[in-house]
Amino acid sequence: MEFTFDAYVSDVVFDGGRAAFALGDGSVRWEDGSQATAHDGAILCAAAHPSGLGLLTGGDDGRLVWSRHDGSEEVAKLSGRWIDALAVSRDSGLIAFAAGRDLHVRDAADAAFSRIFSHERSVAALAFDLRGRRIAAATYGGAALWYARIADQKPVMLRWAGSHVGLAFSPDGKFLVSAMQENTLHGWRLSDAKDMRMGGYPSKVRSLLFLERGLWLATAGANGVVLWPFSGANGPMGKQASEIGFEEGSVVTRVAGSPREGSLVAGLDNGRVWACDLASEKTQTVREASGAPITALACSDGRVAWGDEAGGAGAADLPL
Repeated sequence: MEFTFDAYVSDVVFDGGRAAFALGDGSVRWEDGSQATAHDGAILCAAAHPSGLGLLTGGDDGRLVWSRHDGSEEVAKLSGRWIDALAVSRDSGLIAFAAGRDLHVRDAADAAFSRIFSHERSVAALAFDLRGRRIAAATYGGAALWYARIADQKPVMLRWAGSHVGLAFSPDGKFLVSAMQENTLHGWRLSDAKDMRMGGYPSKVRSLLFLERGLWLATAGANGVVLWPFSGANGPMGKQASEIGFEEGSVVTRVAGSPREGSLVAGLDNGRVWACDLASEKTQTVREASGAPITALACSDGRVAWGDEAGGAGAADLPL
C-alpha cells in the first residue's frame, strides 16, 4: 500500500497497528484514510502516545499535540519556540519534549505534573531508559542524564566535545550512545563514564537503535547498516563493527526494527527500503528505489511503514 502526500514526511508512527504519517504541512494522515490537522506549520517530531492511542507531535508552532482519529488536542504550548525533540515511555507514562535549552517532562495520566530541566545549550535529542525513570538529553558538549520525576537535581553530565544530535540507551541500561553532528558516534559506559569512540562513517548518522535485546546497535550513515556488538561488559570496546546490505552509490538514512527480535529494516537515500533477518543477513526489498531519500521509518508487529522527502509513503508486511 503506497501513498503520495503533498508534503515532506517528517515521521511515521504505528497507532494501534495502523501507520500514521506526520507531515511537513502540519497534518497527520493514517493509512486508512483518516486525517487530522495538528499544527499551524511543520511537524518536526512524532512519537506514539504512552497510552497506546494516537500519536504526539511537536511543531514549529511551539505546540505539542495529541492526535487521534476523532481529532487533535493541545498538550502544551510554548509561544515563539520550536518543539523539535520528543520521547515517550509507555512503562512510566512520561512524555518528554525539548524546546531550545529546556527539557519538559509531563505525565500522560496526571495533567498537573510538570518538570522543566534547563541546559547551557540547545537540546537536540531525547531518550528514556527502558523503564522510563531516567532521561538523556543530547546537547553541545555531551549528554545530560536526569531522573525524570525529580524536581530539584543536578544532572550527571557525560562529556565529549562537539554537537550531539541523537541518542539511544541500551536495553540493559549499561550504555548510552550518541550520534554526533560529525560523521561519528560516541558512547559511554554508564557505570564509570568510560568513553567509546565509534567512527568510520561516510555520512552523518541520522538513525540508531538497539536490536536483539541489546546485543547489537544498528545505525544508518553508511552504504549498508552498520552493526556494533554490545554483548559483554565492555560493549563494542575492542571489537569491530560489521555491515549488512552494502549498496554502492547509496547511503542508509533510517533504520528500524524490533528491539526484542532480530529483524532489521533500512531506508536509503534513493528511496529504497529493505528488510532482513540478522541470523541470515539476507536482504529482501520492501520498496523499490524512488529517487527521494527515506526520511521516516517504523516497524511494529511484523509490519513496516516509511515516508520520503518528496511525500511518498507506504506500509507493508515484513517479508521475513
